[in-house]
Amino acid sequence: MAGTVVETRKIVRLEVKGAEKFLRSGYRLVGRHSAVKICHWTKSALRGGKSCYKSWYGVESHRCLQMTPSLQYCNMACVFCWRFHTINRGQPYSGEWDPPETLLDAMIREQRQLLSGFKGNPRVERRKFIEAMTPTNIAISLDGEPTIYPYLVEFIKLARSRGMTTFLVTNGTMPERLDELLEKDAEPTNLYISFYGPDKETHLSVNKPMIPDSWERVWRSLSLMPRFRCRKVIRLTLVKYLNLKSPEKYAEAIRLAKPDFVECKGYVHVGESQKRLKKEHMPTMEDLMSFAQELSRLTGYVYATHDEVSRVVLLADPTSPYYIEAKERLGLTQSGVGELAVSCSDNIF
Repeated sequence: MAGTVVETRKIVRLEVKGAEKFLRSGYRLVGRHSAVKICHWTKSALRGGKSCYKSWYGVESHRCLQMTPSLQYCNMACVFCWRFHTINRGQPYSGEWDPPETLLDAMIREQRQLLSGFKGNPRVERRKFIEAMTPTNIAISLDGEPTIYPYLVEFIKLARSRGMTTFLVTNGTMPERLDELLEKDAEPTNLYISFYGPDKETHLSVNKPMIPDSWERVWRSLSLMPRFRCRKVIRLTLVKYLNLKSPEKYAEAIRLAKPDFVECKGYVHVGESQKRLKKEHMPTMEDLMSFAQELSRLTGYVYATHDEVSRVVLLADPTSPYYIEAKERLGLTQSGVGELAVSCSDNIF
């Protein structure tokens, strides 16, 4: 087994330019085009600290496997992206794609190796460490655009057959892949569509797409969203002075897609984005609350909660079947919403 992993990394080094940079940053390369990396919140949860805000949706941070089936390969070069924009980013992978079984097994092995050092940490509860060795959720979101991977349907079905939930995050530029997920009964547990520009001009300037029809493709994906039965989220990554504007246009997209939740997430000045943006581009929580309040007024979505560390405000569709479930979960995990939250909306869980 170990020999196979080493040989796989050698293959990746030949096909992914700048692979050493990823390895130095804590990535483990899997196969010819994939990778896994331990999330900050996984480490925090293991040590008894804060969990990821995705715990709102039932994800246990210490049992979450963060991965990508398309390392580097993305059809956008968003200015706020904290990931590496290496030479391969705009060059679609044209080699042989690795099968889901090979990827998932290797990723779990790599995850266990990456976490092995936590076993002797006195701050890590033994029960949590043992649980972490068997991840129960796969966050398909680490780097690149995951819907580029042609075997996404099979990958999600494989995870489901093993009792694992899936958290698919996409920029919405591959509506044909979303349609395939629907047609082949391969819906993820959670579907995230990231929507970063209220109009085409902003979309082009902020997302820096490398395909000519990205704006139209994103809207086709939004139009498919109501057909999904899984939990659906639209994430707005909001950058001050760039796309933190025109809430009425964002509201139009929300009305079309009918997601269960909307995340108003503020840009954070970290990683590679520091080369392109300034600290001043980070919205304050007051900025985000104000924007969310206006979206709430325009869409009828209600304030659910917020996370100051992650700079995100959560709005929810009160008619969604996931509404009661979220109310119960947040009621158990949130001790209070604070004065700022109260000012956001009268409709609070």
